[in-house]
Amino acid sequence: MCGVFGIRGHPDAASLTHLGLYSLQHRGQESAGIVAVGDDGTARNLRAMGLVSDKFSPESIAALTGSTAIGHTRYSTTGSSTIENAQPVLARFRDGHIALAHNGNLTNSSELRFELEDQGSIFASTMDSEVIVHRMARSRSAAPEEKLADALRGVEGAYSAVVLAGDTLLAARDPRGWRPLVMGRLNGAVIFASETCALDIVGATFEREIEPGEIVAVDASGIRSSRPFPGVESRKCVFEYVYFARPDSRIFGGSVDRARRELGRQLAREAPAPGADLVFSVPDSSNSAALGYAEESGLRLELALIRNHYVGRTFLQPTQAGRDAKVKVKYNAVREVLDGKSVVMVDDSIVRGTTTRGLVAMVRGAGAREVHLRVSSPPITGPCYYGIDTPTREELIAANFTVPEITRKLGVDSLGYLSLDGMLRAVPGGPAGFCHACFSGDYPTPPPTDPVKLRLGK
Repeated sequence: MCGVFGIRGHPDAASLTHLGLYSLQHRGQESAGIVAVGDDGTARNLRAMGLVSDKFSPESIAALTGSTAIGHTRYSTTGSSTIENAQPVLARFRDGHIALAHNGNLTNSSELRFELEDQGSIFASTMDSEVIVHRMARSRSAAPEEKLADALRGVEGAYSAVVLAGDTLLAARDPRGWRPLVMGRLNGAVIFASETCALDIVGATFEREIEPGEIVAVDASGIRSSRPFPGVESRKCVFEYVYFARPDSRIFGGSVDRARRELGRQLAREAPAPGADLVFSVPDSSNSAALGYAEESGLRLELALIRNHYVGRTFLQPTQAGRDAKVKVKYNAVREVLDGKSVVMVDDSIVRGTTTRGLVAMVRGAGAREVHLRVSSPPITGPCYYGIDTPTREELIAANFTVPEITRKLGVDSLGYLSLDGMLRAVPGGPAGFCHACFSGDYPTPPPTDPVKLRLGK
């Protein structure tokens, strides 16, 4: 999962991109980068490992002159976490330069990469996104949007991308629309971003979503839209509503906050906790779901866990050791709220179970008499091949154990998941049109032939 941002037509394009990336930091915390095109047509890039706030100085941003820029925050799903894999990708070829920032996962990238290498291509990274750049450079089409369409034909999987080809800014979304991508305006400038929260921070006005299968080109002559791919059934990622997107964003035509509140209300209907004294969330992604649970159940909502906001999202850590370490420093329990109480702890999902197990122990250590865990999504039983770092079933606790076994492993008194039907009814536009393969096993495309190679970029 990553965040992308692009802007054309503003003299402070790099500064606004930098600001937009702050709002997309939740989508990736391993690396960040910006590419800007100057008035002389030269593309300049800035990439670094770590957070946007830590790595880019005012002086380095000021050096990225020009009215067009794209940016990226990375959470790796293909290719290792190294500076070589930081985005945007920037390459120079016979017609100038191509820069790309990509959110998603290409399920046939290994095959496409082998094919390109057999034809003489040399790759500078191990990530799937570079495949698109090489395919664009090989296109004989004249218009930038046609080059991008040529590159994307035959590509399988999820992509919401912003691309610079010369001084043209492009935005593209895969035909199934897995990942969100929105368009906004700031005076005369056009902006693309993964979520509307990035438009808000720069003062832009939301205009519309980029449609599944659409390519939008912005240059000196204006805006052009094309739909070069055959239509297929929509498969928006429901996990964007459950966990990834920010609650103040609107994606897929609906409010993330309102969706999560409805998930919590539905969870309270399906998995009540009679006799409980209070409900609290695992902050921050579960806050809205806990509000909905409290509203529906009539239980008092409390702040029982305090999150250290200077620590990143544990699920997005690239290694298990990193996730374990961050759990210990990310949360503190409030003893005065928990001591002697029967509590409902609301979380949005359980992936590996390690974070949850540590939190339950922390809550019990603060004196909770009973801990009833409620999860505002179904059990995750399958890997995702479309942009979430769950490539093997061995990592997924619900794929390997029953609910009673998970209850014992986590150390809770009871465990209740939201049903698949309940989740799909709760989200805006549901129940049709969503990808829920990680919950149901219903994959819209054939799984990759070698998921391990896909993850490592080999």
